[in-house]
Amino acid sequence: MSSPSSPVERLLRVLRRTLLTLFGIQMALAIGMSLVDSYRRRGKKPKPFPVTPPTEVPVGDGALTTYTYGQDLYDAMLAAIDGAQRQILFETYIWKGDEIGEKFKAALAAAADRGVEVYCIYDGFANIVVSPRFKRFPPTMKVLRYPIYPAGWKFYDLARYGRDHRKILVVDDAVGFVGGYNIGTAYATEWRDTHVRITGPGVWDLKRAFADFWNLNRRRRIGTSERPLLLETASTWETRIRFHRNVPRLWMFPIRSMYMEAINRSSRRVWMTHAYFCPDQDFVDAMKAAAQRGVDVRLLLPLKSNHIVADWISRGYFSQLLDAGVRIFRFRDAMVHAKTSTIDSTWSTVGTANVDRLSLQGNYEINVEVIDPAFAATMEQIYAADETNCLELTASEWAARDLHRKFTEMILAPLRPLL
Repeated sequence: MSSPSSPVERLLRVLRRTLLTLFGIQMALAIGMSLVDSYRRRGKKPKPFPVTPPTEVPVGDGALTTYTYGQDLYDAMLAAIDGAQRQILFETYIWKGDEIGEKFKAALAAAADRGVEVYCIYDGFANIVVSPRFKRFPPTMKVLRYPIYPAGWKFYDLARYGRDHRKILVVDDAVGFVGGYNIGTAYATEWRDTHVRITGPGVWDLKRAFADFWNLNRRRRIGTSERPLLLETASTWETRIRFHRNVPRLWMFPIRSMYMEAINRSSRRVWMTHAYFCPDQDFVDAMKAAAQRGVDVRLLLPLKSNHIVADWISRGYFSQLLDAGVRIFRFRDAMVHAKTSTIDSTWSTVGTANVDRLSLQGNYEINVEVIDPAFAATMEQIYAADETNCLELTASEWAARDLHRKFTEMILAPLRPLL
């Protein structure tokens, strides 16, 4: 006969069961919310939203052009691909097999056929629902599919689980693109996002970013005979433009530090636009401290994003932000997917990283940091245009929300570290 369990063992057993039950409730609630939200969205189309035309700003020996409407961006990217003479480096998180996706595939294949070196990277997990037919590429293109399960045999190594969330296009040494836009028909007209076109010395740094990722992953994904991607690029430094890359494989996560330093240095304004906002408490405290010392801190988020669970978890931070004086604006009737900020009319960033754990401490990401008043003025104009399509959330309105909403936020709060 087994000996009777001690009080400590019984207590531990009860605690385990309680924790498992709570986790089960959280997951069931999250899944249920996602299914209901998906059902409600069926057949619904986003409404028109304000956009700003592509705007070019000279920065150093080059220029930055901002895009806030997908079709404008895709036209510029396809024109660059069509004009390529030597090399194309193309990387995306999502590459839909729809009309826009096919246009990019055809343009890249045509460039390869005329002798241009074409390198492509896409994330296998993000495109798991894309037709296998679309993901068959001509042998003239060098394509790296970042795997659905990237850890291999080293399942214990957390540094190998990051997704490739970057969006990059570099053509020759002439032009580069980076920002939040994935490749797909819906993104061309239905989503509000931000991308930048870069010319000048900054293009070389963007090429290095692509090459480093390719070389880090080429052997396992393509074969041991694949040669590394070697770049012959100048080493000129453009002091007003810097690229920050999160590289989980190397435990490098500078984008969070970039944001924290800029917010902590702010003295007049911090205007941020983010698709998903699930930060750590230190990040929230930095925003609160800025607001409490008189900085105009504004946070622009989607009223309803494409990930309802992320929305609810994000709302768990609203009370403390509003109480500290942070203004929160919610973008109506369409998905705002941009990952941008501008501070003190001098500092700005555009990139792929959301303010959440997955982006800041998990995925491969890239943001461009620009210290230039003219570019900051453009980013402020874009923010002001977006604000015209927003509802501002007040502290009194938020405090008066329904009890069931407060309960849902409380139940989902422990899932914050997972997002």
